Amino acid sequence: MEQFILALDQGTTSSRAILFNKNVEKICTSQKEFTQYYPKPGWVEHDAEELFECQLNVMKEAVKMAKIQPEQIAALGITNQRETVVLWDKKTGKPVYNAIVWQCRRTADIADRLVEEGYSDKIRKITGLLPDAYFSGTKIKWILDNVPGVRERAENGEILAGTIDTWLIWKLSGGKAHVTDYTNASRTMIYNIHKLCWDRQLLELLDIPECILPKVCDSSCVYTTTDKSVCGFEVPIASAIGDQQAALFGQGCFNKGETKSTYGTGCFLLMNTGTTPIASKHKLITTIALGLNGEIQYALEGSVFIGGAVIKWLRDELGIISSAHECDELAEKVPDSNGVILVPAFTGLGAPYWDAYARGTIVGLTRGSNKSHICRAALDAIAYQVKDELECMKSDAKIEIPVLKVDGGACVSNIMMQFQSDILGTKVCRPQNVETTITGAAFLAGLAVGFWKSKDEILKVWKVDKTFEPKMDDSKREKLYSNWKRALDRSRNWEE
Repeated sequence: MEQFILALDQGTTSSRAILFNKNVEKICTSQKEFTQYYPKPGWVEHDAEELFECQLNVMKEAVKMAKIQPEQIAALGITNQRETVVLWDKKTGKPVYNAIVWQCRRTADIADRLVEEGYSDKIRKITGLLPDAYFSGTKIKWILDNVPGVRERAENGEILAGTIDTWLIWKLSGGKAHVTDYTNASRTMIYNIHKLCWDRQLLELLDIPECILPKVCDSSCVYTTTDKSVCGFEVPIASAIGDQQAALFGQGCFNKGETKSTYGTGCFLLMNTGTTPIASKHKLITTIALGLNGEIQYALEGSVFIGGAVIKWLRDELGIISSAHECDELAEKVPDSNGVILVPAFTGLGAPYWDAYARGTIVGLTRGSNKSHICRAALDAIAYQVKDELECMKSDAKIEIPVLKVDGGACVSNIMMQFQSDILGTKVCRPQNVETTITGAAFLAGLAVGFWKSKDEILKVWKVDKTFEPKMDDSKREKLYSNWKRALDRSRNWEE
């Protein structure tokens, strides 16, 4: 019987399941959104039980729609929103509090205090990260400190903690495995990415008992099997990897210097730096890219908070478009933005600025500015932010990047990808399959069970859709980028 890989993508707003065949063709897809909770300004939560049930249901539905037998599933792979954290009761499996989402800013004061007390360099050297509410460690501390009785139960070994991959594996396996992979562990701000262990100094600093944390494993290996009473079938769970690292692998960026940018709600740029971590001088993140066959690869990462979300803003808040496609149509009506520059710092600026107090701004407006110019400026802004990060990466790694691989929903915009190539002065390559995140999880699960034999075999099924080549001359590129930097300065430190 033909075999398949079942891959799960547990995102920030939806759960998805896809069955892939050996040619990485999608046999069946199921997807469903789940509830977002905003109990206070800046707070973001998920109901971890609802999130799991949503993921379980789409997984079962995909298998049912495909009309295959459970024994045809060679393995199950998982990719997940990173940094989001859950704490649950070891015996009952019930969460002690809602999952605190990566976007949540409630722990900003904890991170600020770490900076004020002089721990930034220590945290950076150990974890590759900057002290920030973005990462999981401060969220775990908040739950331990603020949910009555939980700290005492945690110290007594009654509580488990984990990122979303850990939660899903524990639930899908019926509680047989409490594990995570190197990529997710590296996003917690309590994991030593050099010694590959939970760091005792940082655990003590945040007052987190080590006994609640999962075992850290390769991104591609058989952790356990699904529980038949939970899932309806028993198959190996054979990969777990953070979403952006999954996209890096799904893009075939297996070698040092190979780089991808994912254009989703935000934009995430990752460069594979090989087996050596590179400390950034430009406030980029040093993170683990992959654990495979006992070897660790590292990456430099830059995070743009508002990428494709700026297009949703034009649709939902300004009402000047009704769809993302209409944004492209309007932008294509004009040769350029006519001097309009939009800085979408709605929630501050990510790498390389890390300015939580920046706010969005539009400059360069004249009486002749219209919605086509604003749409064009919105698309340009996404590309400018990626350039900000790529320039830092090239400087940090001392590596030229001849090709940037792109993926994610917003990369289907031809006009934006052409401008991205123009403003970078670099080729931009878009694959036929732009859903590289879930594909990366499938590849890694397949490798773990011999469904695919090697990375070379994977590269043979990776296909190019379109390559964009730069057409802009250097002087125009420099002038446009200089104006972007000026506009960026006007958005910074706006909130007091």
